[in-house]
Amino acid sequence: MDQTLLIVLQYYGAGAATIAALVVSLNLGRRITGWAFVLFVTSSIALIGWGFLDKDSEGIGWQNIALLGINAVGVWRYLISKHDVRD
Repeated sequence: MDQTLLIVLQYYGAGAATIAALVVSLNLGRRITGWAFVLFVTSSIALIGWGFLDKDSEGIGWQNIALLGINAVGVWRYLISKHDVRD
């Protein structure tokens, strides 16, 4: 496996998740929080790729399959659904 791809997936996933977590913690409103969940989704996809392409990182891949589902719920609640988000 190309090491450059693995490094890009690993560090993009970590960086994107960190930025998304910061944005969610700032509670800047429904729409911005929804876009933070989109960023979480891209992070999960990158970390799933890294997890299953790197033979020693499969656990991260499985964890991010679960997180991808959770993050998709966040996208649904904050960007797609018309129901009010509970405070």
